[in-house]
Amino acid sequence: MKKKETVIIGAGLVGSLLSIYLSKRGYPVKIYERRGDMRKAEMIAGRSINLALSDRGINALEEVGLMDEIRKICIPMHGRFMHNADGSTAYQPYGKEGQFINSVSRGDLNKKLIDLAEANGVEIKFNEKCESIDWNKNEILFENVLTEHRTTINGQLIFGSDGAFAASRLTHQLQHNLFQYNQYYIDAGYKELTIPAGNDGEFLLEKNALHIWPRGHYMMIALPNMDGSFTCTLFFPFEGEKSFASLDTKEKVQVFFETEFADAVPLMPTLLDDFFTNPTAGMVTVKCAPWIRDDKFALIGDAAHAIVPFYGQGMNCGFEDCSVLNRLIDKYDEDWSAILMEYQLLRKPDADAIADLAVNNFIEMRDKVADPKFLLQKKIEAAFSNKYPEKWIPLYSQVTFSPQIRYSDALINGQKQEAIMQQIMAIPDIENKWQDEAIEKMILEKINN
Repeated sequence: MKKKETVIIGAGLVGSLLSIYLSKRGYPVKIYERRGDMRKAEMIAGRSINLALSDRGINALEEVGLMDEIRKICIPMHGRFMHNADGSTAYQPYGKEGQFINSVSRGDLNKKLIDLAEANGVEIKFNEKCESIDWNKNEILFENVLTEHRTTINGQLIFGSDGAFAASRLTHQLQHNLFQYNQYYIDAGYKELTIPAGNDGEFLLEKNALHIWPRGHYMMIALPNMDGSFTCTLFFPFEGEKSFASLDTKEKVQVFFETEFADAVPLMPTLLDDFFTNPTAGMVTVKCAPWIRDDKFALIGDAAHAIVPFYGQGMNCGFEDCSVLNRLIDKYDEDWSAILMEYQLLRKPDADAIADLAVNNFIEMRDKVADPKFLLQKKIEAAFSNKYPEKWIPLYSQVTFSPQIRYSDALINGQKQEAIMQQIMAIPDIENKWQDEAIEKMILEKINN
């Protein structure tokens, strides 16, 4: 059977990976990307949070034989390294022994995927902006951002993977009577900062950890890079007493950082230049429906479901979209009407769930990870899970290390477990009783009920 001529709008992480999946199946694939070829230009600093590649994304890369190549640009992070306000530090492993997430540069990963897409026969056109789509003719109008030359392309199968502010989604939305769209910004933005490598590429912080400076209504994180540096990200309110708006001079920034992140400041020689040079960006959640149009169009990745970065699942969720689509091609034997219908049916609830989980995890990371009671709760959960792994998987492990569990199921399971733990944590003197057999029995009874 002749494969459909396929056009992917957007050569980001998900679009590039999707093109590899489809080209390996024999589909003729062209990608049109609004930006220039990032392999030929320096990445613009300050706009890309380092990514945390975990099991869902790894599974998708393994399916198309890419993970061995990608592993070369990854640094394993086995836990959170907490930098507390009083100067103390603490380490929280992410999961069980041997479980870890991977720090990877967005730019390096995207370049690698573009290379691999071309190696698999995908044709990529850069500097081509999607202007509109004629759904009756399956024609896409592109304008070259350098020459303003306009080209009309026919695609029997079209995927919109052009990010959170997708032009493909907009043209789909404007010509769909029943399109639902919700966009929500959290009240904090982010700014990228840097801890450079030490002498001879030395890591100046623990290499194999995600570093967090939790400070209540804001926080800073740092992820390791292959060259020994760390990409730091300050998540901070836009307005208020302590906010991006209030830190309007170099003196104020210096005093603020020396007060709040004292151990980091000596490691950040370019702090003031980075703070005033790098842009401040917002963080948006996008939920929309429908994602599909008959047998010819689907949104995928951030274009369908942009989420905030606090569970490290945006890329992993988009890669999982590709994996699910791939399985459905087998299930429905190239019947794209059935494939896209079930793709939306399966992924929409999961995308909504991880969007909600990600917002909730922002509160956990900035407010709770330094709270002794919260840490005790996590210790109780971990101990119980180790003894009864079939009855209790911590929520973080369900999301990050359990790709067999859907995001939507993880959300429901997590809510049930949190309700049980709130009852346990309310027991008087739980700090001294938590290892008692009676507490274990109580948790078991609540699960069974």
